[in-house]
Amino acid sequence: MNIAVFCSAADLDDRYTTPAREFAGLIGRGGHTLVWGGSESGLMKVMADGVQESGGRLVGISVEFLAASARKNADEMVITKDLAERKAQLLARADAVVVMVGGMGTLDEATEILELKKHGMHGKPVVLLNAAGFYDGLKQQLQRMEAEGFLPIPLADLVFFAEDGAGAMAYLEESAGPR
Repeated sequence: MNIAVFCSAADLDDRYTTPAREFAGLIGRGGHTLVWGGSESGLMKVMADGVQESGGRLVGISVEFLAASARKNADEMVITKDLAERKAQLLARADAVVVMVGGMGTLDEATEILELKKHGMHGKPVVLLNAAGFYDGLKQQLQRMEAEGFLPIPLADLVFFAEDGAGAMAYLEESAGPR
């Protein structure tokens, strides 16, 4: 399975890097491919290192203005012209999507993936990996949107909130299939 992971390129503390390492190991040992932003820094590097060390493949999708920080030893590295093309390529190459902790870019990617799914533009499983309760506020907001009629599909059909990597992988393996 090709698993697109959206996450931060920033250096973060153990409450975020430990779950990332655990999830990366599950990807690699499961024979899966990490499709990610291609960066050699921060949580992106933690994920890539963990997947590669545990036997998985790496497909990076970077962007021209960040190409200098792209990982040199990925199995495949694509350089796109802009962030919109990067997001499209990440989704196109994925069988499933996992959103980990991150900043504005990660939040932008998450909301676009969910909006596309809401409109039936893809049916891929989407997981928010809620390490250290990072996405508790977003979960509450999405629940409110559902309760007040802003979501045309049930929240459970839109996104799964996993508390750890094992929960995320179990959901993906159960949900992913031909899309």
